[in-house]
Amino acid sequence: MMDTAPLRDAYRGLLDAAVTVADSGDTSPVPPPGEWNADQILGHVTLVNAATIAAVSAVASGANTTYDNRVALDAWTIDRVITLAGGNAGLRDRIRLQADALCALGGPMLSDAELDTPVPTRLLSNGVVLVDQCVALRDLITGLAEVELPGHTEQLLALLSEDAGAEAVA
Repeated sequence: MMDTAPLRDAYRGLLDAAVTVADSGDTSPVPPPGEWNADQILGHVTLVNAATIAAVSAVASGANTTYDNRVALDAWTIDRVITLAGGNAGLRDRIRLQADALCALGGPMLSDAELDTPVPTRLLSNGVVLVDQCVALRDLITGLAEVELPGHTEQLLALLSEDAGAEAVA
């Protein structure tokens, strides 16, 4: 059985950062050129979560699956999920519920054999292919906890003004 405590902690950190940014008093923290705003970051995370839940569910049902994050990078799709979720608060609620689902599915529900299932994976970031090979389902889930969520937590906190950022760290 997989220990999902690190995944839960990574989600907690992301959601805490999202609340910090939302409550900062800055009505729309402006990202650096070419970066996403807070809602776009959260929309992207919900899409990554949905793809991960789909992969986990497929493996649990005995079906073949793939994992491809390109739809989670598509601007139109990100904007659509922001609208469907009802904005920032809705995105945070959706992420919280997706975290609960992934921690339940990725932890006690899956056997080690299921967690070790190789999943054909394609991961891109900023137009660069990072992964294009089979990855164990366990490693997809671990990657969320160790790389994806902490990276977006930092991205959210980088949106804060220097004054708000200093207060968030204190």
